[in-house]
Amino acid sequence: MTRGNQRDRDRERAASRKSQGKGREDGLTPEQRREKDKKALEEKIAKKAAQASGGGGDNGANSDKGNAKK
Repeated sequence: MTRGNQRDRDRERAASRKSQGKGREDGLTPEQRREKDKKALEEKIAKKAAQASGGGGDNGANSDKGNAKK
């Protein structure tokens, strides 16, 4: 059995997948990235805590959540 151009196509696909990988082109060192992520996480937690203790905004806006029509 012959495979035609399947090998060539597979090589092209593998090459394109390899080039799309999780590249870290942000120019940060691992330590800088950790600090940036830590700061972002702290801000997110503070925002969520303020939302929970404050009014919270749209508490009743999505009251039908989970009640899908059948």
